[in-house]
Amino acid sequence: MQRICVIGGSRYFGKLLVERLQATGHQVTVINRGSARPPAGVEHLVVDRNDEESLIAALGSRTFDVVVDQICYTPVQAAIAARAFASRTRRYVMTSTIEVYDPATAALPAVPTGTPVPEESVDPATWLVAMDLPWHDEAYLKTHYAEGKRQAEAVFTRAGSFAFASVRSAHVLGGGPQEFTGRLAHYAEHIRRGEEITVHAKALPTVFIHYEELADLLLWASTATSFSGPVNACSDGLLDVRDLATIVAAQAGRKPAYRVVAAGETASPFSFDRHYAMSNSRAKALGFAFSRVIDWLPGAVAEALTASATPAD
Repeated sequence: MQRICVIGGSRYFGKLLVERLQATGHQVTVINRGSARPPAGVEHLVVDRNDEESLIAALGSRTFDVVVDQICYTPVQAAIAARAFASRTRRYVMTSTIEVYDPATAALPAVPTGTPVPEESVDPATWLVAMDLPWHDEAYLKTHYAEGKRQAEAVFTRAGSFAFASVRSAHVLGGGPQEFTGRLAHYAEHIRRGEEITVHAKALPTVFIHYEELADLLLWASTATSFSGPVNACSDGLLDVRDLATIVAAQAGRKPAYRVVAAGETASPFSFDRHYAMSNSRAKALGFAFSRVIDWLPGAVAEALTASATPAD
């Protein structure tokens, strides 16, 4: 049994992670602002992670074997957490994102189209951190999501008071209405109603992961391994937006309709005109076995179609 602290963990794969940590016998503490209660038997600390003084007070004398941070989006949040947990944990795992590799958001090393992007393309040990940017502004944070994650990883990497690992997640699907971003629901609803899907002229492939698989990987990263640094989390197999729409259309009994957008125009979710599909070879070498996206995606699509066809209460 290990003592695990989960920051966030109130919905989707974070909630599932908490449930699986508890089911495997670990002592779990959840920190959030009270938006949702954790399962019975899980300690609940209601506090705003952005308030350093309150966070330290809420933690009291508690110590943990591992902290899993599900909701760190900025270097300011990372710095607060690094100070608060400096003497309280030996290991810190942060949920990061494929978006750190998006070449539209930073000057990154060029990767040939079709070559899976490795972790070293974004090295948090050398990444510039700028604390004085308007990270507390919601509009700024929304448009600088990828950079916030990159800088947060950099802060934790340099903290030095605990071992740090980041899990850079692919696009997460599955769970029907639990998938709160609504990206797969976009396809389910548009195709079921015969509406157009907007795509780039040459849509490039990307990678995905099922929310249950991501919860399993986070469980593994926090309790069953001691790697440090970033690791990419994605199921095996590449898909582009037309592949995805074809799978949805087959189950909906419709033919997908497309409208090609001009360069620079916003398209439907998962239609990308730039390449940054990740490699999962490091996680595999460390011992994690991934599923194939083509094996679980039809089930996730079925859930989305069911949710799309169900009238709202």
